[in-house]
Amino acid sequence: MHEARLYQKLEDKTVRCSLCAHRCTIREGKQGVCGVRINRGGTLYAATFGKIIAEAVDPIEKKPLYHFLPGTLSYSLGTIGCNFHCEHCQNWHISQQTLEMESLRDLSPEQGVERALASHSASIAWTYNEPAIWHEYPLAMGTLAREKGLGTVYVTNGYITEEGLREISGMLNAFRVDIKSFSDTFYRKVCGGRLQPVLDATAFAKELGMHVETVTLVIPGQNDSMEEMETLIRWVLDNLGPDTPMHFTRFHPDYKMLEARPTQIGKLEKIYERAKELGINYPYLGNVGGHPYENTYCPTCGSPVIERSGYAVRIVGLKDHTCTACGGRIEYVSEIQ
Repeated sequence: MHEARLYQKLEDKTVRCSLCAHRCTIREGKQGVCGVRINRGGTLYAATFGKIIAEAVDPIEKKPLYHFLPGTLSYSLGTIGCNFHCEHCQNWHISQQTLEMESLRDLSPEQGVERALASHSASIAWTYNEPAIWHEYPLAMGTLAREKGLGTVYVTNGYITEEGLREISGMLNAFRVDIKSFSDTFYRKVCGGRLQPVLDATAFAKELGMHVETVTLVIPGQNDSMEEMETLIRWVLDNLGPDTPMHFTRFHPDYKMLEARPTQIGKLEKIYERAKELGINYPYLGNVGGHPYENTYCPTCGSPVIERSGYAVRIVGLKDHTCTACGGRIEYVSEIQ
């Protein structure tokens, strides 16, 4: 196995991992909350380095990322494990699996970059489960990817430490983060984590120069009050800025949260409209295919500049970073520097 980074050796062959905000103290022979960082003889190992369970070439919009290389493909990889245990996880069949799974297969960082290039993807995304706990592998692959001109993406729950973010900051372009709620109680009860570390990591990712987009799955009766949504929106405005794309997505029952009903589209529309009123230039609705609130509109004149239907993208009023109707600037990442 591959030795982990970002840990401290303690007495009695115990180690302390400093990669995610759990900062697990792990006794010899045990593993962290994530299930994939394992103490063997007083050395911490990244057990899933070079091990994948999911591989696909996705539209970048599927992440969802709407302001990062729009209309391109992203070579996407996932493995097992997570540092959260969300009751509504839509990828629970891999995120909550164990190392004993026979379906894990090998893929070196070099092979990953080769496949990304062969697929004509513009980026590599580590997704499907939590990429932060895979730290050493995306760091190795992403460094190679950047040398080849590819973009790099984390689809993440944001439960990563400042130390972890600093290590990947040189290779990571986009930080697509779930802010699952603006309630610490929700995080503790539903996810097995805390809110503040997610906010801290998200703000720090922005400070480090990463492109940030937020996603909030709106769950009826759990995190859907307008008061909570307004607090979240104001936090984004104050800490990330008005040009930060915010995605509000429709919930459907999954995993252990099967009794909750799907989100009413009217509720999502009200949240979108309130985000606009408060000053977010690029709010979006998700899991509502064909809805006009999937489109990008010029914040100056309101004209559509990018139309979307599902993952199909059509640029209709955008030249470079300029709205063709009024000349207003549209903020998005159009190329990898």
